[in-house]
Amino acid sequence: MSQSELVVFLLPSILSLLLLFILMQRKQTRFNLPPGNMGWPFLGETFGYLKPYSATSIGEFMEEHISRYGKIYRSSLFGEPTIVSADAGLNRFILQNEGRLFECSYPKSIGGILGKWSMLRTHLLKEVESQTLLVLSSWKENCTFSAQDEAKKFTFNLMAKHIMSLDPGKPETEKLKKEYVTFMKGVVSAPLNLPGTPYRKALKSRSIILKFIEQKMEERIAKMKGGVENLEDDDLLGWVLKHSNLSTEQILDLILSLLFAGHETSSVSIALAIYFLQACPGSIQQLKEEHIQISIAKKLAGETELNWDDYRKMEFTQCVISETLRLGNVVRFLHRKALKDVRYKGYDIPCGWKVLPVISAVHLDSTLFDQPQHFNPWRWQVDRTLNDDVNS
Repeated sequence: MSQSELVVFLLPSILSLLLLFILMQRKQTRFNLPPGNMGWPFLGETFGYLKPYSATSIGEFMEEHISRYGKIYRSSLFGEPTIVSADAGLNRFILQNEGRLFECSYPKSIGGILGKWSMLRTHLLKEVESQTLLVLSSWKENCTFSAQDEAKKFTFNLMAKHIMSLDPGKPETEKLKKEYVTFMKGVVSAPLNLPGTPYRKALKSRSIILKFIEQKMEERIAKMKGGVENLEDDDLLGWVLKHSNLSTEQILDLILSLLFAGHETSSVSIALAIYFLQACPGSIQQLKEEHIQISIAKKLAGETELNWDDYRKMEFTQCVISETLRLGNVVRFLHRKALKDVRYKGYDIPCGWKVLPVISAVHLDSTLFDQPQHFNPWRWQVDRTLNDDVNS
């Protein structure tokens, strides 16, 4: 194909994109939008927004935009016009009006299941303890290990157990884990579908994982039709098959996305907690004292397994978790979409626009947190004391 023929072939698409961009710009004039820059047509500012940066910072892109436009600004991200919020008040407003003014930008079917399904906390706590002891038992005295690898091992086993009742160490579980690792390497690689690339390998692993999940679904359905009782109703797959009308494709996407989300966020959080704690000896000492007290009390009561009351007594542990999530920012921003035209502090958020509450920008705001770059779990004890005083 000659250059002139190529231009003629691409011209309609180019004109359509330009027309869409012009119409979008005209529509914006009807609203009092926050200041900002929509970037390039279609691409917007997505690449700059997704540029890697430290978990304990908000990145140069956000710093530059907040400095220029303020904590609420407009942009074009992920192919859609977007309002970005680094404002604590607007973020709170968005989350408080979930389902009324804003909705999660993921498919509604998945959002509905996530809202309805929850594992029994007593059962979950028992499995968390079991998987923790399993990982700890594999460590040798004075050994060196990767905190991130061990955290990923723990979270994968836990998620596989609660999603599909897969036991750790079994051949099918280990095979799934191997494919999942390959899949994950491709998720964070360049999308080049060429032989030998991580992306191509990830696509192959994804296909294998989905076939594995589908096989488990078929086995469950066959048992249900055969009248077999005592199916694994306490795992996600069992619940979805019994209580939802999702299609096979939707269930496969749901299981894969939850395996990804639960594994990655949890393992990174655990690794970050270890990283932060090693630089804060006082936190480690107080954690030890809290858990030793619980352990002594359980021995005196003749109990062995942890229960929900024990978990509620781990007040300083909760402070460490909260501070790890604040400083580590495992989930840096959320995806929401406006269900109707919304006005906030004089600014308009048009119906259908994407809204991105940037959680990390609030967590690292020096006007909201004293020394935000400093790991200080005791700050949450102060907040709890104040809340108790208000409620009393």
